[in-house]
Amino acid sequence: MSGNTSLIPAERIERSILLIRGEKVMLDTDLAELYGVETKRLNEQVRRNPERFPPDFMFRLTVGEWKSLRSQNATLKPGAHRKYLPYVFTEHGALMLANVLNSERAAQTSVQVVRAFVRLRQLLSSNAELARKLESLEKKYDTQFKLVFDAIRELMAPPTGPKREMGFHVKYDGAKSKAGKR
Repeated sequence: MSGNTSLIPAERIERSILLIRGEKVMLDTDLAELYGVETKRLNEQVRRNPERFPPDFMFRLTVGEWKSLRSQNATLKPGAHRKYLPYVFTEHGALMLANVLNSERAAQTSVQVVRAFVRLRQLLSSNAELARKLESLEKKYDTQFKLVFDAIRELMAPPTGPKREMGFHVKYDGAKSKAGKR
């Protein structure tokens, strides 16, 4: 395969990179798909080579993280279920996976995966000015949100005047109506 031909669009890889526990990571299922193996086989290789996957290379999601991730993104196809919580892999873990999988496709794809991580890192570091502007906007939004929360609290406060009965009320004068006769 030539150097400028890509197996997978860079955008597809970049969309798979998540921020969890302050780390940029990829799910085992996404990496398995990219590397052309079953998730079960990928995780099998991780279990067989634990010394190659220290905590800064990969970690297992907690139940809360997994539920949150599933609710934010449709990470499972309808009807698909997992027996175990997924692993997530950092840039170094993704590269190590390609080494333990030992396949041509994994080796070629790992280069693209690493490039995607590097591209994201460069974007983050080169946008220091953007980060300062975002921080400034965040401070402005804090005061705007305060106004919104104050308005919501005002709406939630109990009414101060006499309580009005809700609904449709019919005055009953004691006489039977025609609808009441049978």
